[in-house]
Amino acid sequence: MTGAAPAPFPWDDALETALGPLGWTPDTFWRATPRELAAAVAGRLGRARAGAPTRDTLAALMAAFPDR
Repeated sequence: MTGAAPAPFPWDDALETALGPLGWTPDTFWRATPRELAAAVAGRLGRARAGAPTRDTLAALMAAFPDR
């Protein structure tokens, strides 16, 4: 038995946040790392920072969302 597939990355929500409240251009969004986007959101919208992922979490994310 295999576990449930991970949810896909919420690209639409991320793009909406970057182009809306953050006021980024599409070029800025696509050049940003996920950590930079999270920091910008936390700074602009006052959301709590989750901290850096552990190596295991990063490995799991990389396995779930491989570069193609």
